[in-house]
Amino acid sequence: MTDDFEAARAHQRAKVYDELVDLVPRLQLLMRLKNGADPHVGSAMHAVRFAVTMLWPTTPDSPPPGYRHDSEYLLGLAGQWREAALGLGEFAAEPTPAPALRLVGDPPPH
Repeated sequence: MTDDFEAARAHQRAKVYDELVDLVPRLQLLMRLKNGADPHVGSAMHAVRFAVTMLWPTTPDSPPPGYRHDSEYLLGLAGQWREAALGLGEFAAEPTPAPALRLVGDPPPH
């Protein structure tokens, strides 16, 4: 029973790995369609890449990811994209100046 259970877990882990790997190019396409300027999609892409990086060592028959798979690097990128998506840190929006107030009333006498 344990061997069947472990085989099922390994199969499901490999299946999830493959599905995540297939998702990355779709997210990259969304980024390209927005000229790389969609922080929400970028954040999701880096999160998926990070998940692939974490699963890869546990799926011995799977090929390595087709991108840099250093987990510290990906974690840093995911943090940057999170800040960009949420408008935090260096990505925070510049405060807009208050509009100039102008008093409106009767025109000055001539």
